[in-house]
Amino acid sequence: MPGDDLVRAPTFNATRAITVGAPPERIWPWLVQVGVRRAGWYSYDLLDNLGHPSARRIRPEWQDLEPGDVLAMSPDGKHGINVYSLDYPRSMVWGTPGDTTWVWQLDPQPDGTTRLLTRIRSRIRWSPTSIAFSALLEVADFWMIRKMLAGLRERAEQNVTSGEWQDTSQPANASS
Repeated sequence: MPGDDLVRAPTFNATRAITVGAPPERIWPWLVQVGVRRAGWYSYDLLDNLGHPSARRIRPEWQDLEPGDVLAMSPDGKHGINVYSLDYPRSMVWGTPGDTTWVWQLDPQPDGTTRLLTRIRSRIRWSPTSIAFSALLEVADFWMIRKMLAGLRERAEQNVTSGEWQDTSQPANASS
């Protein structure tokens, strides 16, 4: 997957996937707007979004995401994961080369659905912070990512069936 070369010999490597009944262009805007003090993480809001409900609609003001931006994971917005690369609407790589990557890949299927894959790879550094982060990943990854994938699917599919969805995420220089 994109970004696999950024963390060599990871000590944590987890890949999850789900099929979403929508094309990648309808899932992408939901991914672009994630983060604390933004759309949330579509998971357990009490744990990962300061108790605020994750967004139920696409917000244009949260659609501008660029490499180098930080997806906030703390209330003050100072701690989070860096946006490493974006390939609209196919993949996003978040993380810090050599330490951690979180990859999202959207694979369109012949039947109009999308196979949404996510992979987290990290390498334990022998510091208290790194060990604590790794322990948290081991315990929380399965449940949190599973819930996030289901939340993304629910939102993308709801918008497909309701006709409310609008593509606000396509970069100005992208072809139609």
